[in-house]
Amino acid sequence: MRDVIIIGAGPGGMTAALYASRAELSVLVLEGGIPGGQMNNTAEVENYPGVGIVQGPELAEKMLADSSNFGAEHAYGFVTEIEDHGDYKTVVTDDERYDTKAVIIATGSEHRKLGAPGEEEFGGRGVSYCAVCDGPFFRNKHLVVVGGGDSAVEEGSYLTQVAEKVTVIHRRDKLRAQKILQERAFKNEKMEFIWNTTVEEIVGDDRQVTGLRLKNTETGEVTDFAADGVFIYVGLDPLSKPFASLGITDESGWIETDAHMATKVPGIYAIGDVRATVLRQVATAVGDGSIAGQEVYKYIEALND
Repeated sequence: MRDVIIIGAGPGGMTAALYASRAELSVLVLEGGIPGGQMNNTAEVENYPGVGIVQGPELAEKMLADSSNFGAEHAYGFVTEIEDHGDYKTVVTDDERYDTKAVIIATGSEHRKLGAPGEEEFGGRGVSYCAVCDGPFFRNKHLVVVGGGDSAVEEGSYLTQVAEKVTVIHRRDKLRAQKILQERAFKNEKMEFIWNTTVEEIVGDDRQVTGLRLKNTETGEVTDFAADGVFIYVGLDPLSKPFASLGITDESGWIETDAHMATKVPGIYAIGDVRATVLRQVATAVGDGSIAGQEVYKYIEALND
């Protein structure tokens, strides 16, 4: 029986592990992928205080090392369910069952799919959701970025380092990204923008993407647009499906918590990008993790009393 199991090893989960283990709780972190979460897909983190501008994977490595300083254990596993037994919980993975007094859910979110024909067919053959991972394969090519938020503009700017040209396609007539990111993008000679346009289809040959079929949302006109690759950034979906049966998610799947990161189920907390919140950044995930780490300590102390 562990004191707390943390599901997910992004910045929130690793911070929670640091705080909880420093409070001398027995901590197990379960991660189904590479520790660091979305940081591993981020070229540069420039708005996390104290580290200057840092590569996302580098910051992930540092957080992973710190998360284990006070004895927190890490294990690999895909969580499929949490069983609530009152004073203890059972975390079920593909091949293991772990009993614990408390759970912190830090599973994050994933990039939303467009749902356009050709998106799945050309996955890994010109369709990508990670500029850092796949950008180098498109050196001196013409790339398209779909979206208008921070991720679309930031990753589009990153892609101009390798691509000949980057065209941002947005369904509205203006970007939603932070002003500083917009200003940089508009000044970038290798970036251009197509407004009020949606992607109707991603097309290609037997090998790879060759272009897109676009629709103007004002006129309804459909046109073909040549491109060598498509990077999609149209929002995020929470990775909360295994926890839906607990009744802790809203209608969109985000986990609802109070200011203490507690869900409506005693002993179960949620932090970071999987939580219903107004901002999803490394800094906010770290803040959530520190709160949850302390609150779990108080919860377990109350159980022991």
